[in-house]
Amino acid sequence: MENSKGIADAKEIQLVAFASAIGCVIEWYDFFLYGVVAGLVFNKLFFPNEDPFIGLMLAYVTFAIGFVARPIGGILFGHFGDRLGRKGMLVLTLIIMGCATFLIGLLPTYATAGVWAPIFLLVLRILQGIGIGGEWGGAVLMSVEYAPKERRGFYGSWPQIGVPAGLLLATSVVALLSMLSDEAFLAWGWRIAFLFSGVLVAVGIYVRLKLLETPMFRRLKQEQGEAKVPFIELWRTHSLKTILGMLCRYIEGVTFNVYGVYSIAYLTTAIKLPRITALIAVSLAALVMVFMIPIFGKLSDSYGRHKIYRLGVIFTALLAYPAFWLMETGNAVLATLAIVVPFGVVYAAVYGPMAAMFSELFSTRVRYTGVSFVYQFSGIFASGLTPLIAAALLHTGGNHPWLIAGYMVLVAIISLISVSFLKDKTGIDLAEIDAAAEHVAAAR
Repeated sequence: MENSKGIADAKEIQLVAFASAIGCVIEWYDFFLYGVVAGLVFNKLFFPNEDPFIGLMLAYVTFAIGFVARPIGGILFGHFGDRLGRKGMLVLTLIIMGCATFLIGLLPTYATAGVWAPIFLLVLRILQGIGIGGEWGGAVLMSVEYAPKERRGFYGSWPQIGVPAGLLLATSVVALLSMLSDEAFLAWGWRIAFLFSGVLVAVGIYVRLKLLETPMFRRLKQEQGEAKVPFIELWRTHSLKTILGMLCRYIEGVTFNVYGVYSIAYLTTAIKLPRITALIAVSLAALVMVFMIPIFGKLSDSYGRHKIYRLGVIFTALLAYPAFWLMETGNAVLATLAIVVPFGVVYAAVYGPMAAMFSELFSTRVRYTGVSFVYQFSGIFASGLTPLIAAALLHTGGNHPWLIAGYMVLVAIISLISVSFLKDKTGIDLAEIDAAAEHVAAAR
């Protein structure tokens, strides 16, 4: 219920944030499951090659294709989300993602279908990318646009929990299935993880259908203030913020995919640790992150988004070399620590405030399109290419990871410089942000 001023009460805000988080968990489970399995299964069953390095690189190419498709979903669902509303797009993206993931679990392998197997896999990965491309922006806005200005960082971080929770669920399911023999896991075990998505999506759709449209969009609709073509207006009125936002996200995407995706293949192939060890390490980091993200989101309400974000980026850079040094020892405990601390704790300081930080860059007219494009387009170079870049740098460095760590430090510097050019809008009412954007647009 809303009070006389049209502000949602605490219970409604919590319900919206919870529903957004649950949907995000399911969507990210589907998306990350592909990344977890790519270096373990797809390189063998869909891209068989005499050179294991080539097979792994081909598997990661299809992983990257999902990130290339994400901006398409971001623009498409951002357009209709800014024109028609946030809620409907969230249900649709969940259906698209769930169907694509479920069908991957039914695909024939290269041995059965030949070249059609990787082609079908690629098509379904593209659909996954389109689905998640529209998901994140809508889920974030449902929470941020409902939240009071003094708690936007906290409630905006709830959908962010979907990322580590989805990764935790994906790695845990694969780790559980890895208890099967290698033959059984490759023959049919991995398919169960993808087919399980059908159950999750049914739950997610049920929860999301209970949501109402956000107060900010309802007001925009009543005033008939929707942008005719949000993507064009975004670049006309928020071009610099869009570019800087993408560069700010650079370190977040690289950090996540180095520790959350690539490290699994690195620890199992280069360091020769058991697959279950690598999966448990990433799962533990994801579990810690589930709790740390809302903590840093709340801290950003008290101390400012940019301050918390900068601290996270600085410590990410400082820990890059020590983390890989610990992994190189080959000790399972130290390798786990090398992932849990920088990924489970430090990364959360970057990711926790990000939903509110990006949402505060844009006016309501283009906010869905803006946050989706910033997050999803930057995902191509920040996230999708990272496992490929990391694998190539390891190969170039003679199987030593120091070039990977150096790449992370360089990216951290780029993101730190970028955020310094953006104004911190912690605690500013979204209506004031809308008014300021209208003033700037009118002056042009």
